[in-house]
Amino acid sequence: MSESLSQVLDLTPRRIVAELDRYIVGQSAAKRAVAIALRNRWRRLQVDPAMREEISPKNIIMIGPTGVGKTEIARRLAKMTRSPFIKVEASKYTEVGYVGRDVESMIRELMDLAVNMVQAEEKEAMSQKAGEAAEERLLDLLLPGGRSSGTTGGPPAFEPHGTPALESHDAPPRMDATREKFRQMLHEGKLDDREVPLETKEGGGQPMARIFTGMGLEDMEKNLNEAMGQLFPRKTRTRMVKVREAWDILVSEEASRLVDMDKVTAEAKARVEQHGIVFIDELDKVAGREGGGRSGPDISREGVQRDLLPLVEGSTVPTKYGPVKTDHILFVAAGAFHVAKPSDLIPELQGRFPIRVELSPLNKEDFIRILTEPENALTIQYRLLLDTEKVEVEFTPEAIEELAELACRVNEKNENIGARRLATIMEKLLDEVSFEAPDISPTKVTVTAEYVRQRLGDLVVDTDLTRYIL
Repeated sequence: MSESLSQVLDLTPRRIVAELDRYIVGQSAAKRAVAIALRNRWRRLQVDPAMREEISPKNIIMIGPTGVGKTEIARRLAKMTRSPFIKVEASKYTEVGYVGRDVESMIRELMDLAVNMVQAEEKEAMSQKAGEAAEERLLDLLLPGGRSSGTTGGPPAFEPHGTPALESHDAPPRMDATREKFRQMLHEGKLDDREVPLETKEGGGQPMARIFTGMGLEDMEKNLNEAMGQLFPRKTRTRMVKVREAWDILVSEEASRLVDMDKVTAEAKARVEQHGIVFIDELDKVAGREGGGRSGPDISREGVQRDLLPLVEGSTVPTKYGPVKTDHILFVAAGAFHVAKPSDLIPELQGRFPIRVELSPLNKEDFIRILTEPENALTIQYRLLLDTEKVEVEFTPEAIEELAELACRVNEKNENIGARRLATIMEKLLDEVSFEAPDISPTKVTVTAEYVRQRLGDLVVDTDLTRYIL
């Protein structure tokens, strides 16, 4: 594990909760639970290696209606610690033997995500070297045969003042002087619109194999296509691109060339096995319902639980990057559990989720806080979006209170979708301003309680309109 990641993971529970408070309103019990679970990971790494493997993660079940912050807590937690994170829905998986996704595919997807994450970090670390190499390649394209080493090829480019560039038989000092002059112009952006010939790979040149199967073998198709891509490499062609575009392409190519993929894979595997987080939503949908039958759509519910059990208990999943152990991956499950209860899960699976926290439904006061306190509050987002059009939007406290009241009323009348209702209401509220913004700028729009009632009052009163529009 890298030193920087170790420092990120060295977070106290209080600091973790404080960080979550910046984006998520309320739900202190859930925040404390995930903070303790995350700190326990750090504690386990400090234990003697002989005992370290014996300590299992304390998996969590979050119980609460939609839109109260379950997913956001897990997502922010992963982002804070730079841990590999994936969200899956339990209802997408089915028991082995039925058409549906294989539960092990979630671990393969998590590994793919981790490899991409580590690869991006390595490319960022190599950005300076990649930039230097890309600059030399770009100068070679601008000055074919202009290197003092005697590089040849390509038609002559042009000097800054339009005179032909020097050919390879000219004196090396003059070549170096011309190259440095072009380098300076490149740094100043004076060559951004000049076109250079660049060799690129054509897309779609390799044969595609389609596998029609219902046994969760979606990865087989991807791996087979990758193997066929190596047998039938994509054709290359030379096209003229502008210097600014060529720069991005060359930097990406050089960074990829500098990255050690064996090192990337090893680091990604370590992160998945030691710090990976899998968020399983809608777990209640695969729980047996009390008094329910075992026919029809319910037939494979218990089977999905039994397929999940080995992953949560700890098993080895084969991936294209090698076997991945799930013993210390943190599993966070969530569900509304309106009909089914956590006790309806099979006993073995219940035992693997020892921490259970209930998230409370959101009320008017919560909506007011959601609209004002978080750093990514909707009011801030819309203010920044419209500011790009030179339209200043200001929300009065009375308008915020009116919006919160309307959101609560709509949630009571229709399906309660929690804080997600605010996004629908805000979009409808500012629909006219967003449309007219380019034509009325620069201007200032003050959103008052009266403005909110004018724009949304009729929609909230009319039950049919509320159901379809809000």
